[in-house]
Amino acid sequence: MIITLLTDSDSIAQAALSGSSIKWTSYNCKADISGDTIHLINPSGKTAFLWANKDNFKNGIIELDIKGNDKRGESFVGITFHALDHEMYDAVYFRPFNFRDNERKDRAVQYVSKPNYDWDLLREKHPGKYEHAILPDTDPNNWFHVKIVVQHPNVKVYVNGSEKPTLEVAQLSERKNGLFGLWIDSPDGWFKNITVTNSK
Repeated sequence: MIITLLTDSDSIAQAALSGSSIKWTSYNCKADISGDTIHLINPSGKTAFLWANKDNFKNGIIELDIKGNDKRGESFVGITFHALDHEMYDAVYFRPFNFRDNERKDRAVQYVSKPNYDWDLLREKHPGKYEHAILPDTDPNNWFHVKIVVQHPNVKVYVNGSEKPTLEVAQLSERKNGLFGLWIDSPDGWFKNITVTNSK
């Protein structure tokens, strides 16, 4: 795992950390960490988080590989940022079971801002604006690479090296910094090769 922080002097400080050496705080889940791979196991049936105990994330780039399950309604995996706690946060997450579902593929990636803007309200009030199909075509049973560019209030999500954003939204929260973490709302999820570049 590589955490890259851009300092105020514009110099880059980079540290390579294995998943087992960085300090994490779990909420509603167990983290099985092997090298750079993190397997989150969530027996609670509630939304679960693994918070990185690093400096607050402001603007910058988050990159990682994610894997969920191709089981309808049973795999919701992503990241959270600009969080105060497990109740107030912004998140980008994926529904792998919708990646190739002809009827539901437009609901493959989702942005939410809790507590006021959850997926159901956003879908009702702004259909198609805060969720989108995955571009390019992505296998729901394999790892996929995610790049999220945050320049408050703009958020752009790229998948598997795409040049065009898969999802592009304006944040609904006014928070400009906060905790970064891994997020699942399902029995489990896998994460690896996490890179966070924090800029001004």
